[in-house]
Amino acid sequence: MSIYLNKDSKVIVQGITGGEGTKHTALMLKAGTSIVGGVNARKAGTTVSHVDADGNDVELPVFGTVAEAMQETGADTSVVFVPPAFTKDAVIEAIDAGIGLLVVITEGVPVQDTAEFYAYSQNSSTRIIGPNCPGIITPGEALAGITPATIAGKGPIGLVSKSGTLTYQMMFELRDFGFSTAIGIGGDPVIGTTHIDALEAFEADPETKAIVMIGEIGGDAEERAAEFIKANVTKPVVGYVAGFTAPEGKTMGHAGAIVSGSSGTAQAKKEALEAAGVKVGKTPSETAELMREILKNA
Repeated sequence: MSIYLNKDSKVIVQGITGGEGTKHTALMLKAGTSIVGGVNARKAGTTVSHVDADGNDVELPVFGTVAEAMQETGADTSVVFVPPAFTKDAVIEAIDAGIGLLVVITEGVPVQDTAEFYAYSQNSSTRIIGPNCPGIITPGEALAGITPATIAGKGPIGLVSKSGTLTYQMMFELRDFGFSTAIGIGGDPVIGTTHIDALEAFEADPETKAIVMIGEIGGDAEERAAEFIKANVTKPVVGYVAGFTAPEGKTMGHAGAIVSGSSGTAQAKKEALEAAGVKVGKTPSETAELMREILKNA
């Protein structure tokens, strides 16, 4: 089992012919992902050459629209590598086509655009992950995004993180145990899939035995996640909050990581999580150690 993505997922890439799209299509294929085609209206009817996980040459068709790609290939997942100015249109097109999972990697998408396409998705069957995120990986099965697939293998840990680099670090720290699914939800103020969404899915997934949640300063997502954990999550959760040393009032790296007054601080988030029974580490390594202890004693 896994959440949202597995070996049967059929993936298309919006922006498959661009530099990032080309590079990451190759890496996703290498990770075992079933990529069935791509979308670029200007290059519809052409193909792109790649190599699959077994080293075989593959020619992937390029379609003019997401709807056409889905109709021809049965795709249920799309990964978006489109410049920020065109991301909203690409996302709305995929929602209109009825894609099941939409992973938006693009960084620098205007928050208003994200708010608009997120609102637009609410009456649809599409789950959006991102934007400004590393995407999602179910090790040994499929990768939809840019997470390096060689960090860790399959295992009992579910990981949800606002930060890409901390996703990678946590996977590396706990590579001796492995992961059911690792999902980077992105650090923008408005995102499609939240900590709570992922926690709910991990709680329902029989193969996920314990959960690591990585948050960061700014907003109240972690506090809300803490309330959800207290009420709904029976599996052990360990947490880490990035930004203990961040100055107040300054945006730090992620657009969503800004502290105003006492709300949104790392300390406030840590306290909320601990009150919900979550063990919180002061560093990523300490957090990994807390998880290691839980799994050793399970």
